[in-house]
Amino acid sequence: MSETHETAGEGAVDGVGAGAVDGGIRRRGFLKVAAAATAAGALDPRTLVAAGTVEAGASRTAGPLAAQTARQASQEEVIPLRNGEPPALQFQAYPGGTGALLEKYWRAGMNPFERTPIEIEPWQGTVPTSEEEVAFLPVHRLAALVRERHLSPMELYDIYMERMKRYDPTLLCAVTILEGRGREEAEQAESEIRAGEWRGPLHGIPWGVKDLFSTVGARTTWGSAAFQTQMIEEDAEVVRRLGAAGAVLIAKLATGEFARGDRWYRGRTLNPWNLAWGSSGSSAGPGSATAAGCVAFSIGTETRGSIVSPSRRNGLSALRPTFGRVSRYGGMVLSWSMDKTGPMCRTIEDCALVFNEIHGADEKDPASITMPFRFEREPDLGSLSIGYMENAPRSFIEKLEELGARPRLMRDLPAQSASSLGAQSASAFDFHVAPDGELPPVPEGLSESERRDFTRFRGGRDGLAMDYVHAQRRRHIVMKRMAEAMDGFDMFVTGSGEVGLTNETGHPAAVVQYGFGPAGPEGEEADQPLTTTLIGDLFTDDKILSVAHAFQSATDWHTRHPALD
Repeated sequence: MSETHETAGEGAVDGVGAGAVDGGIRRRGFLKVAAAATAAGALDPRTLVAAGTVEAGASRTAGPLAAQTARQASQEEVIPLRNGEPPALQFQAYPGGTGALLEKYWRAGMNPFERTPIEIEPWQGTVPTSEEEVAFLPVHRLAALVRERHLSPMELYDIYMERMKRYDPTLLCAVTILEGRGREEAEQAESEIRAGEWRGPLHGIPWGVKDLFSTVGARTTWGSAAFQTQMIEEDAEVVRRLGAAGAVLIAKLATGEFARGDRWYRGRTLNPWNLAWGSSGSSAGPGSATAAGCVAFSIGTETRGSIVSPSRRNGLSALRPTFGRVSRYGGMVLSWSMDKTGPMCRTIEDCALVFNEIHGADEKDPASITMPFRFEREPDLGSLSIGYMENAPRSFIEKLEELGARPRLMRDLPAQSASSLGAQSASAFDFHVAPDGELPPVPEGLSESERRDFTRFRGGRDGLAMDYVHAQRRRHIVMKRMAEAMDGFDMFVTGSGEVGLTNETGHPAAVVQYGFGPAGPEGEEADQPLTTTLIGDLFTDDKILSVAHAFQSATDWHTRHPALD
């Protein structure tokens, strides 16, 4: 609604006679304007005593108060909003608040802003000559080859670019292949490494980003035909940080339309293990491209399962971080209090390497926070308190026991409260749903799926503001109950993922491969990797990755890859 309409609306209520409008409505309208003016410092509250004529139904011209409140209303700015502008209120995953969390770390003698580099082991053995073998090497092995100059960034770029162009027509995993940008970044990385300026483990490593994030010189489509020509000439913060680490961006990877599912305007992104299956969503492209060896690693996002689900479907290792640990600036918003950004890789160690480059506070994302991250390749599993749900895979628990862990049955988790996702998504997409400030009617003749898509962001407009606040209050109660359930546990293993509850509470999750066998969506069965999920206590992203890495060090399930040809 425009500024002119808002001003006219206030005048219509304030200016009618007592016989036309109920006195209570008239009074509420007066108090609304008066309260706004008082809060802005433009109204002396003492004038309220002398302004009884307004409440009694006098016209705007009856006294100085009415004129003053009218001027205040006419001076209010209606600021246009698109998708990304954050609200003033920010979600904090720690129930006691970020200030209490920082003080807790400080009192424990820990520097909450500490950054710990992760060293990579040197390359040992024969250097692979097969391009396919190279393509499926984990990032930490590629990094050793690049650092020791067994392989150059340009050679890696050529291998991954050729695979991307060969398999994308089948998988539909990429929205935009960044051939030019990737080549420039690979050439720069090669020049720096030849000059002895190795930036770290990601230097010269090709990767892909979910097409919710903006990139200079490339479309950012959000998976929607309505935005397939959208250009946002700015690199998202996660793109900027990975660029600073020397990683080579070669593709904008597919997302389901507006971050739902694995279907977008070109079709359905497919699972490279079985082309009859979709890749799951909404980080469908990152899941498919990483599993297929078209990129060395990728970045996905999750609001309610969109990193965990495609990682499980495509047999990947992944980290959905604690809420707030990675900046979301430059990414499409579904929910300011639930959206998370994280790495999708082929090994857990790779997730640690990528996360170590992208985590930390960013002024452009007011919900972001810096906390310590200390990945351990050889953790003392006996010193960690590891729980498990009854649906956790027995073979995974037994292997942890062999490695020295003492897992115990997890106590009951709280039931999740009603989600507020609908209201936040409706606000984020109001610019698209009601671009002129008015909600258009639902067209006639739509199919069921078309009607669902058309009405997706409309329902969130119907709730009351007080209902939304009540939902946030109940959510905080659930967060405290979750803290009670986690008391005494560093993490727990779950077969189901618990994505609904833990996305509401902000807890981190690591996906790890534990077997190979029949599994599939919708009751279908075919052999592919089996995965489970480790849920950590808040800000224990390093611990769950360390435990998952210890498991991978003793198994080889993560080394398998699909035979696409």
